[in-house]
Amino acid sequence: MTREEKSIAIENLTAQLAGTNIIYVSDISGLNAETTSSLRRACFKAGIKLEVVKNTLLAKAMEASANDYGDLPTVLTGNSAIFISDVANAPGKIIKDFRKKSDKPLLKGAYINSEVYIGDNQLDTLATIKSKEELLGELIGLLQSPAQRIISALQNKFAGSEEETEA
Repeated sequence: MTREEKSIAIENLTAQLAGTNIIYVSDISGLNAETTSSLRRACFKAGIKLEVVKNTLLAKAMEASANDYGDLPTVLTGNSAIFISDVANAPGKIIKDFRKKSDKPLLKGAYINSEVYIGDNQLDTLATIKSKEELLGELIGLLQSPAQRIISALQNKFAGSEEETEA
């Protein structure tokens, strides 16, 4: 790879990093072609971009980015692939699902909305993070709950007073 090609690759990676707040870094080495293809299909269906990257280029792109990736560049050893998503828990769920069949992919680390997670032991936590849509749904449910109770109480009170007037 020439210096110019590396520079272009770093610029492209920097642009990809700037366009998202959710990045998982994993090791997918050792997966056979069929399993890798299956992983790519699962990612595509979930709206996740999966890309194998060179560690040095990704580290330079992280350095050039406006985001603070903390210690995440320290995990860039061996083979690395990045999962880029709009939903915080989607890559974690995909990785966890694939781990039911084999010991790969291994989670090296993740960057989610300015938070850095390092190590494969974080996978369960990341897979259970609630998405923005799930949190909004819960919040709306909580806000509607008191209003629903008041309406129910009023309906019961009026239903009870109608029965008294009919008798």
